This record gives sequence, C-alpha cells and structure tokens, in this order.
Amino acid sequence: MSDDPTLGIELTPEHPIPAVVERGVRAEKAGYDTAFVSCHYNNRDPFAALSRLADETEELRLGPGVANPYEMHPVTLAAKTATVAELSEGRAVFGIGPGDPSTLRNLGLEDERGLRSVLEAFKVAQRVWDGERVSHDGTFEAQNAGVNFDVPGEIPVYVGGEGPHMCRMAGKHADGLLFNGSHPDDVAWARARVEEGIAERPDGGDAGNDGDSGDDGDSGDDGNTDTADFELLAYASVSIDSDREAAREAARPPVAFIASGAAPPVLDRHGIDASLADDIGKKISAGAFSEAFDLVTPAMIDAFSMAGTPDTVADRMAAVFEHADGVVVGSPLGPNPDEAITLAADATRRARSHRSR
Repeated sequence: MSDDPTLGIELTPEHPIPAVVERGVRAEKAGYDTAFVSCHYNNRDPFAALSRLADETEELRLGPGVANPYEMHPVTLAAKTATVAELSEGRAVFGIGPGDPSTLRNLGLEDERGLRSVLEAFKVAQRVWDGERVSHDGTFEAQNAGVNFDVPGEIPVYVGGEGPHMCRMAGKHADGLLFNGSHPDDVAWARARVEEGIAERPDGGDAGNDGDSGDDGDSGDDGNTDTADFELLAYASVSIDSDREAAREAARPPVAFIASGAAPPVLDRHGIDASLADDIGKKISAGAFSEAFDLVTPAMIDAFSMAGTPDTVADRMAAVFEHADGVVVGSPLGPNPDEAITLAADATRRARSHRSR
C-alpha cells in the first residue's frame, strides 16, 4: 500500500456545470489528486464537466467515475475519455463499472449488468488508446473501430465495484479499484479480494492465451499494469461538518443509493435488513426520493458513509487507510459542500499523519 494515500473527490453534475468546475478547482487548490465526475443518465453530461475541468485545472487527474458500458458504446466511451486526455495533456483516468442498478432499471438495462461486459469494455478501450483499430464480438460488437487522433499519456483504468468477482477482476486486470465502501471492515474484505486477483495476474503473452476461464470473465492478458502501482481506493460517501447531526442528515441521499445496491453479504455484515434496502431501491426507481431517503437508518449511515465532525471523519479515514491506498471523497461531501472540500482534505491529512506514526 502507498505510504502517502491518494486523495480523490467525486464531483456530481446534478449541480450546474459551472458549479462542478468551481468545486474541482477548489479541490485542486486544497490538495486533491484526482477528480471523478459521476455518471448518471439523469444528471448533466459528465464529459462536458470534464472538458471544462481540463481547461481550469493544471495537475488534477480527471475522469468519469464511474461510467458503465451499457448506456454508451464502449468504443465511444473510450473516445470521450481519450478526448479528456488530450484536453488535459495526459491527466485522464478511466473509472468504469457495472453501474447503479436503481437508475439502470429506468432504462431497461438492469439485466445487462455484469463483470464480463466491464472487462471487455476497458480492455478494448486500452487497445483503442494504443492506436489500434479494434474488432470485437462479445458483450458488444465493434468492427475496425478506433480514434483518429493520438492519445497522450497512459490512461489508468479504475474498476468501480463492490462484489467479490469484480474486486478480484480489478486486481487481476486493472490499475485500481474504486471500492464502493466507507467502512474499514468492508475495505479490509475488498483488499483480500484484490490480492487474490493480483496473485493471478498473467505474466504476459497474447490475448486469450493465459488459459483462464474462471469466474472473473477473463478474456486474456492485458499486460499493461505494474502491480506495484495498483491502487485500491475507498470510494466513500463523505459528509463532514462541525455540526454532527447536520452532517449525518446530509448523508441520507447517497446512503440510500448505496444501501439499495449493496449485496446481501454486505448488508448481513452490518446487520441491515435486506428487505428494507430493497424497499429503498424500489422507491428510488419510482422517483419517490424523499420516501426512500426517509427509510435510511442510523445503522446504514454508519456502515455506508463517513458522516460527522472532522474528528469523526479523520478517525474513520485513518482506519480505512489501514487497508486502502487512498480515498475518494464522494457525495454529498457535507451540508456545505464547498466548505466540506477543505474540511475533508484537512481530515485526510490528519488521517495520513495518524497512519505514519
């Protein structure tokens, strides 16, 4: 694990693009390393925000977090991310995962979610970024597809997910895992799954020849990633404020989405009623957001967010850093998001200091 944990931020284009960009600039000044712009069909276009951020920032790494390969053809997704790389002069990252089931359900895509489609999408993207014309026949089709410009720099791939096979696949094939978790017990579990995948990384050779037909959906060797650089990042719902109760109340919306999509073993680990989590998901899909948020329990907030005062959040981050290489400070940030960006950066520095002692 890294001696100096990464600090990322999730920027959500449920807010107007100028506000998203302003927060990205604020985050860079506060010391954040990476900004992931969240991807949901019912929000503003994340790539519009990323293009603006590329112009307004100098060092911040930028990318979708996380995109899915169902709403948009994977080659088109690769081209859009390559455009971010060009605009930012090589600062692009690529967050890709199976997507949020409660929103994909609205598009009739919930049944499309799966590990193999994510794996195939980013492996094809890597070939496109390398300048290849790609033909592919799998969970999607492409015929002699590519981009007509050079892609600057390397674009690291971060798989977003929380299931055992997705975590293992990330360890085996990607540059990092964006683990949808905020609790040290969950992150410790994810670390073990990632290490299983890293132990299975192919040593090289032609795609399709590593002989693995296991449950990670492997379709061959990527050979692109130095395992020493692999990053497990806790993609955490953070709500930080000097007012503890205000912080916890602000955490309800993202916690509702997380709880509704959590796997049964995760719910069991925290003693959360699976039927209640299912009810929350159904209300979200129906657009009854207030009703869904009202069903969120204190136990859900404790399990699925870092919510509270700066001291509380710093302590939780320090515990998470025992197992993770960094944290992505995710929605809602706090009751006052602009102030929370600075508070969370300060909490992370304190957590880093605690870890180094």
